[in-house]
Amino acid sequence: MSAMTEDRQAGTARPAPVGWPPRNRRELLVKTLWIGVWLVFLSSPVGDLVHGDHSTGARVAGSLGLTAFVGVYLTLVFRNIGRPFAPRVVLTLGGILGVLAPVLALTLGGAWLGLFVYLSVAWGATLPLRAAYWAIPASALVMYLIGLRSDENEARGLLLLVLLIGFAMTGVGQLVRTTIELRKARATVAQLAANEERLRLARDLHDLLGHSLSLITLKSELAGRMLPGRPDQAAQQVADIEQVSRQALVDVREAVTGYRRPRLAAELAGVQVALTAAGVTADLPAEPDLTAVPEEAESALAWALREAVTNVVRHSGADRCAVRLLRRETLDGAVLELSVEDNGTGGSGAGPGNGLAGLTERLEKAGGSLEAGRVRRGFRLVARVPTAAAADVGSGA
Repeated sequence: MSAMTEDRQAGTARPAPVGWPPRNRRELLVKTLWIGVWLVFLSSPVGDLVHGDHSTGARVAGSLGLTAFVGVYLTLVFRNIGRPFAPRVVLTLGGILGVLAPVLALTLGGAWLGLFVYLSVAWGATLPLRAAYWAIPASALVMYLIGLRSDENEARGLLLLVLLIGFAMTGVGQLVRTTIELRKARATVAQLAANEERLRLARDLHDLLGHSLSLITLKSELAGRMLPGRPDQAAQQVADIEQVSRQALVDVREAVTGYRRPRLAAELAGVQVALTAAGVTADLPAEPDLTAVPEEAESALAWALREAVTNVVRHSGADRCAVRLLRRETLDGAVLELSVEDNGTGGSGAGPGNGLAGLTERLEKAGGSLEAGRVRRGFRLVARVPTAAAADVGSGA
């Protein structure tokens, strides 16, 4: 809906969906803040560098090692979640963490044992499940053995945490991998569907135009042979050519109109995908009952649903959207009512925009009506169409 203002576009900041990289600066900021919470275990090694009893060389080496560890960790875990590395890169970066954590903890003391928490997270989130099930206990064992030498109490306190958070991250990693695979599968299905639609269109156009074009070609050859000796018969052939070509044009227009006409069931499926991808909780009806609903009326409702959900995704800033499809009895007869309501915080413009105006015209052409505006807790659009053709409604009355 083009009349919606820019403040509806701003909306409420939400993190990127699982398995997706940040799509804008706001999502990047939210994700960075979320990452920062998990850096709390770095307080011990940083405090040890500042206040610990270390030589200048040890402080410099520790600072460089900690910087390298954090950089590799962030690169491996949070970059790999959005755009996965190749397996060789994952193993290489994981191996670097597996070397830095024990070396730093062994040389600088028990305050550095917290690095094994990050090592466990990294291995759990990025390694294949079979490898992670071996690597996480191994990291906990190495951490405990090092702790026996430097700080046994700290090692005991971290042992269970390293195991639990590592195995928990295997679930997160598996969820991310599954989401990425589903996203690729969805793109493949969409591509296959588009290819199938192109093939169907090609078959239909061949069936529609093959006979007509063959007949036009044949009659053109006949008209050419009849000229100039039999002009009357040639004129008849030209008239037949005109009639055939006009009928072919009508058939093509009807076919193209049918392809362009959206279906309500297909739009509902697309709405589910669009709202989920945008992080909006969707409350949608089951398979619609379109008995006695004319094709033109169904198409108008489908356009209204598409326009309303586009507004929710792009402009509303909502996190919930409810779609209702109900049959009602009115003074003008039975109608099918589509309601789309969100809890967005934005407002509409001073008047209806081109989107609403176009929808109103489309619905009125199908014998329906449109209502749209702010409600107490968001924005609602209601579209109604008759459940029978105009002639049937009139005779019924």
